[in-house]
Amino acid sequence: MSTTTDRLATAYSDAMGTLCRVTPKGWYAERGTARAGVTHVGVASLNVVFDLTKDPDIGSLDELATEVSGQVPQWSIIVRGEPSAGIVDLAARHRLSERSALTLLACAANDIVFRPGSAQRTLVRRVGAAESDTYTAAFTESFEVPEGSFGSLMGGAVLDTDGVTGYLAEDSGRPVGTALGMLTPGVVGVFNIGVVPAARGRGLGRALTEAVLRDGIAAGADAAYLHTSPMGRPLYESMGFALVETWTMLSSRPSEA
Repeated sequence: MSTTTDRLATAYSDAMGTLCRVTPKGWYAERGTARAGVTHVGVASLNVVFDLTKDPDIGSLDELATEVSGQVPQWSIIVRGEPSAGIVDLAARHRLSERSALTLLACAANDIVFRPGSAQRTLVRRVGAAESDTYTAAFTESFEVPEGSFGSLMGGAVLDTDGVTGYLAEDSGRPVGTALGMLTPGVVGVFNIGVVPAARGRGLGRALTEAVLRDGIAAGADAAYLHTSPMGRPLYESMGFALVETWTMLSSRPSEA
């Protein structure tokens, strides 16, 4: 892969492959240039069929879509940019009627803006698989979803897997935020940035993101990427991230699942 966006797309594909192989209920498959990963979590973006090449293989996507739709009610198809007519037709045949944009932000390691003195802060610490229940509880509270929504996503050996690092932010010993770093060759992905409602507005989201970035760079990454909501985008742009590409996610409505 020669372009920056191609490199980031490959990093995301590799990260999803790793997660779906190690999460306890995960499943992963490849057909041509298409990929599919299932976590069995009730979140469409975590049960996904995708082809992040510039010319997606529709036949292989269709095969994988049939397999995934038979495993989980909530799932999606993700492609880069605007979907072609063939992709739209494929999604319609699989009853994926919802469309949403996934904004991909990225930053070169040398362009990341760290706060002065942030490396000395001790609010954030790394956690391993022995604390997966604590991590999942904080993750659930931070994203304001019902208990059990993330199932065993971060269970088993996920947080002890090479290239995967979990982080907790704490206040008086109580977990109040989460982050996940996923390192692939030369690139670190930033995931699961969340802060519980009572602890927001204190800079913890930035502290968690900085922890992922510092460790990723120390491990050899020269670039970082993340997907963000409109609410989180100003924070990441203040840290040096910029929009590099918009992807499209086609998913089912909850009532259609």
